[in-house]
Amino acid sequence: MPKLTPKQEEFLARRIVATATTLRRDGSPHNTVVWVDTEEGVLRFNTAEGRAKPKHLRRDDRVAVTVIDPENSHRWISVSGRARLTHEGAAEHIDSLAKKYIGVDVYPWHDPASPRISVVVEADRIDATGLDD
Repeated sequence: MPKLTPKQEEFLARRIVATATTLRRDGSPHNTVVWVDTEEGVLRFNTAEGRAKPKHLRRDDRVAVTVIDPENSHRWISVSGRARLTHEGAAEHIDSLAKKYIGVDVYPWHDPASPRISVVVEADRIDATGLDD
């Protein structure tokens, strides 16, 4: 499994939203905006039960996530591979993403009826431009 380079991880540490693509039952792509981070060279995002992403990923675990630098569209990264979903540590994960993206210690929209899910993208391929020059 390819891992992110240190420069790619540094880029993903910035407060830039990503687009995650999953596949609907009919095979058509479903794109959504997600918050991302990395752990040990692996990209992660977070979602919740009841949403389309976990439903799609449980049926077909293929996923792609793309992040484009809002200040320079020639700097971007796209990670595609297989998703591994876990509830373990997912509530803490969304809290850390909330700190990164909106500057609060606790994610303000926790819903006990919709447990959080961390999605780990086990990369088959990492494409990037402008990040490792």
